[in-house]
Amino acid sequence: MARQERVWLITGCSAGFGRHLALAALAAGDRVMATARDVGQLADLVESAPDRVRTARLDVTDQASVDSAVAATLAAFGRIDVLVNNAGHGSVGAVEELTMPELRALLDVMFFGAVAVTKAVLPHLRGQGAGAIVQMSSMGGQVTMPGFGAYCAAKFALEGLSEALAAEVAPFGVRVLIVEPGAFRTEFGGRRMHRSGVIEAYRVSTGMTRAAVDGMDGTQPGDPAKAARAVVEVLDAAEPPLRLALGHDAVESIRASQDRRRADLDGWEKLSRSTDLESSAS
Repeated sequence: MARQERVWLITGCSAGFGRHLALAALAAGDRVMATARDVGQLADLVESAPDRVRTARLDVTDQASVDSAVAATLAAFGRIDVLVNNAGHGSVGAVEELTMPELRALLDVMFFGAVAVTKAVLPHLRGQGAGAIVQMSSMGGQVTMPGFGAYCAAKFALEGLSEALAAEVAPFGVRVLIVEPGAFRTEFGGRRMHRSGVIEAYRVSTGMTRAAVDGMDGTQPGDPAKAARAVVEVLDAAEPPLRLALGHDAVESIRASQDRRRADLDGWEKLSRSTDLESSAS
């Protein structure tokens, strides 16, 4: 059976995974609504396939902008088959170093923004009885380290919501895919990385993380073009996973984290079970 053409709505297409996902979708023969806060940065995407690419301004923190981009996609293509929530940026800083406005601003983009776009598209996917929502998370959606608390908090929240969402929308023929990349050669670590102020005492625990962030841009092992093609391949699969780790580092880090959690669960199982009421233990 021939593969059916899809219509994609992708946030954050000016660079990184968003741009590569748009290119991978086009290479697969699909149509794309590429979005960004500055649509001027998307001109080359339009030139690459002018009959199959449209652009719209989309700021995920602005509900009017979200609604307008969804309406523009439906007006241009008549449907939406794949939503990709990709817009976002990195953050480094110890919990005490981060100001509350910084933390709220990060969550507004990385979590609440993705939820707003998802909610705007869901009525159309339900009405079609088909579609997919791709949540661009990170291995930081399951694994964290000193200095990445804010970034990982946003990704943990997105993954928790998306796992519930997957069960909620399954009866309507809508799928959810949580993508968990490791370190890829996007601009993560460069201009797309927020850096908090520094409290000198925390250099002992976050200094290595900050140094790694400062030196990572352009040295990451992951190929974002291959990652984008992997996402397309999974969406074409008859039985796709809920979560897709991408990159050797993601697989190893997530597996090690899961092993530690299992060890804690097993090691403290007797005490954990002892807290039940006697009547419920029988």
